[in-house]
Amino acid sequence: MSKIKPSKGAPYARILGVGGYRPTRVVPNEVILETIDSSDEWIRSRSGIETRHWAGPEETVAAMSVEASGKALADAGIDASLIGAVVVSTVSHFAQTPAIATEIADRLGTDKAAAFDISAGCAGFGYGLTLAKGMVVEGSAEYVLVIGVERLSDLTDLEDRATAFLFGDGAGAVVVGPSQEPAIGPTVWGSEGDKAETIKQTVSWDRFRIGDVSELPLDREGNVKFPAITQEGQAVFRWAVFEMAKVAQQALDAAGISPDDLDVFIPHQANVRIIDSMVKTLKLPEHVTVARDIRTTGNTSAASIPLAMERLLATGDAKSGDTALVIGFGAGLVYAATVVTLP
Repeated sequence: MSKIKPSKGAPYARILGVGGYRPTRVVPNEVILETIDSSDEWIRSRSGIETRHWAGPEETVAAMSVEASGKALADAGIDASLIGAVVVSTVSHFAQTPAIATEIADRLGTDKAAAFDISAGCAGFGYGLTLAKGMVVEGSAEYVLVIGVERLSDLTDLEDRATAFLFGDGAGAVVVGPSQEPAIGPTVWGSEGDKAETIKQTVSWDRFRIGDVSELPLDREGNVKFPAITQEGQAVFRWAVFEMAKVAQQALDAAGISPDDLDVFIPHQANVRIIDSMVKTLKLPEHVTVARDIRTTGNTSAASIPLAMERLLATGDAKSGDTALVIGFGAGLVYAATVVTLP
């Protein structure tokens, strides 16, 4: 018989507050067209994107995270000293160690909170939310801060016609805490590593250490390009449209609800056509509010779901207590979907 005492966590967990930060610089499609052969009409029709936000020198991954987290804490009415863990999902923090979460936890004024980063691309927020729920219910933390943050402008090849217009910067954060009723459903998540080549970094960092630049990509002036994110657009589109709708339905089934029970749908903001296709496949009723934050924010990877959630609540298009389906999917290929009660 085990001598270990059972954990004393909460019966359930819920999202208590949400916050977002978008960089001050707004970049219209016209700026993107300076370096690629395309048109504003083509970009809008293919992706739905009209503008995106790009971070300035002072809007670092840590700085944006602190701003978004401060808003989430205020929204939840929770002091930072009560946060027991800080989970940050990002692919654009360029120091291998230490985790950027440790700096964020310190700048926020937490009391030595556990802090770590995860790399799960555009599904990272869902992964972090699942970990946070487990910590609250298990009892290792009463309140957990989950942050999705990206400076994808640093990983954008402005000469790549397939991706130059896609990416934006920003941070979104939520506070997860105890609940007396279910408010974060079971997570349906997974990976399909056999498709990892469809979204990837163009060049691995160790290629620069080796010093042989003969096979590295060059820009128009002949300079070695900084590593960027590239993707096989059609393959990713097909996978997202056909496979992620199935995952979304599985999340609804796991939560024990139907599309008619939903108030809000917040998918990863990858592409408006993907979003619209998922809405059609899931047969979502007209009353369901659908997040299309991508139009003015672009694809912000791990930050896209909390940013879209924050905007829907701020504009009144969604309200506290609404039932929302959230799903993220991206590089890996990884995915995570769950049903939540909005804060």
